[in-house]
Amino acid sequence: MEKPNADYSRRDFIKKAAIGAGVFGLSTMGMSAKSYANIIGANDRVRVGIIGFSNRFKDSLVPSFLNHAKELNFEFVAVSDIWNRRRDEAEAYIKQKTGNSIIKYRNNDELHAAKGIDAVIISTADFQHALMAAQAVRSGKDVYVEKPMAETLEDAKILLKAVKETGKILQVGSQRRSAPNYIAADEYIKSGKFGDINMVEMTWNVNQPGRWRLPKLVSEIREQDTDWNRFLMNRPKVAWDPRKYLEFRLFWPYSSGIWGQWMAHQIDTVHWFSGLDHPRSVVANGGIYTWKDGRENPDTVTAVMDYGPNNDPTKGFQVLYSSRFTNSAGGTKELYYSNAGMLNLDTNQVSSEGGLSEKSAAEMGMKANLLQPFTLPSATKMETSANTGGDPMTSLHMRNWMDCVRNRKTPNAHVQAGYNHSVANIMARTAMETGKRVTFDDARQEVITS
Repeated sequence: MEKPNADYSRRDFIKKAAIGAGVFGLSTMGMSAKSYANIIGANDRVRVGIIGFSNRFKDSLVPSFLNHAKELNFEFVAVSDIWNRRRDEAEAYIKQKTGNSIIKYRNNDELHAAKGIDAVIISTADFQHALMAAQAVRSGKDVYVEKPMAETLEDAKILLKAVKETGKILQVGSQRRSAPNYIAADEYIKSGKFGDINMVEMTWNVNQPGRWRLPKLVSEIREQDTDWNRFLMNRPKVAWDPRKYLEFRLFWPYSSGIWGQWMAHQIDTVHWFSGLDHPRSVVANGGIYTWKDGRENPDTVTAVMDYGPNNDPTKGFQVLYSSRFTNSAGGTKELYYSNAGMLNLDTNQVSSEGGLSEKSAAEMGMKANLLQPFTLPSATKMETSANTGGDPMTSLHMRNWMDCVRNRKTPNAHVQAGYNHSVANIMARTAMETGKRVTFDDARQEVITS
């Protein structure tokens, strides 16, 4: 049983994230964190630490990593988790999958103080991602961090600054950016053949009362087996609550729920395809309409987002985003429209559906404007040295990160992309909470409520 550190305060964690545990050790050797990035040679093994042994890590990130680890000479060497049960599970699972033993650390401070770890993969509670990643890069490590990158602008700015100053490789878990169909869609739109985007419709609908619920674990976890004070990081200090520890996605300020978990994926493609960093404005609404189980984040949300250049209000398009836990009709959709047709990332089809027909065009003395139909490359294409499972998109995304750790190139889901999706999420949640139209001040990098 580990004794929680009662002196671990919000100020302590912000300081560690902004300055970095371990960076001082590099300085004393006459070596900056940025120059440390060049140490890993082509034939050197890259030693990776696990930060947060979550279900996501076990079910998707581990197999995705192992698909490429042998070929690229990567290995897991350590785990950091504040719950002793998760540490033990990680040790046993990695031993089972790889035959190798890993070192267990009670927290990230211990992991970063240790030697022999080159990179980390972070899969913890949503609100912890940004500051944990900032601490890691300041400690000289490359990072793969799950999305959302950040749930507050304060945290997002800390990580953005840390990555820019250290030059470390950071990949955000926005895996669409490594999928062949999305890459092809981006190239197609940027080629000009699609025409200007004039509307985007996105949905993510399920009918799952148990989504993000872990009642069995909630009944089993004990406060004395973890470190609740450290879990809270820079959030307000409150009494132990196992639901907020394990079912954090249902509770603010530990997660924004649908915005950070689901919209973060989809809105990232809008930024990517359009080249725009964030919405010009957002209005949103939401509520808990069906699953009244004590959650605080909504089970249903809708946002209308205006995109376009700030210096030209006559140009742009609208994004209609909706998501619900209470009825699965509609499923997950990402539909891009131009005057000439539609790009459907659910079916991977480009079609002339809805485009300007000959009849409608002739009425106004115009020519028809219709796309030539074709099919985007499959999202399931994956070439690996060993297929150990995991979803193909995540495997490709993990491969991209591992390649970038080797070649020091910018990864597909770089820190600025993560910052941008965080801004959109924060704008949507703020609009929902305030009931006001929300904009963004680029000069001050602040959300503005009308």
